[in-house]
Amino acid sequence: MTASKRLLRVLPPIHRERLMALAQEVSFEQGERIFEEKGRADRFWVLRSGTVTLDLRLAGPRPTPVSSLETGDLLGWSWLFPPYEWDFGAEALSPVRAYAFDGAQVQAVCDDDPDFGYALLRVIAEILAYRVRAARTRLLDLFAPHAGRYGPGVP
Repeated sequence: MTASKRLLRVLPPIHRERLMALAQEVSFEQGERIFEEKGRADRFWVLRSGTVTLDLRLAGPRPTPVSSLETGDLLGWSWLFPPYEWDFGAEALSPVRAYAFDGAQVQAVCDDDPDFGYALLRVIAEILAYRVRAARTRLLDLFAPHAGRYGPGVP
């Protein structure tokens, strides 16, 4: 599998500059909740340093970690799609520095500059496709050894 694409590394320079003009530098302390599953999704981040854990509320008092993101990774895509709610929760596993982007502001720039919008959404789509493939591989690793017990036609 190819390595995850980094938004700021892959976005063409002219579009990267346009996006970075909208950036705000933010930081999160270790253990700080960045957003909660089902919360209002109105922004995204590009991690400058640190690690963020994505999690789901399954059972028990604590969320279950499902993935982690590191320096250069995109955090958050739910700002793009109705109902604009986070599909996961996110917590800083270590101190994190990031660039934050207001989703409505970025969408407005995409609407005003279709070339920018296409370039940005294409890179985000590639990142999401990579993450779906990686999640599928993780699920196969977890459940493929048990497929005989759970597959169709098997008692």
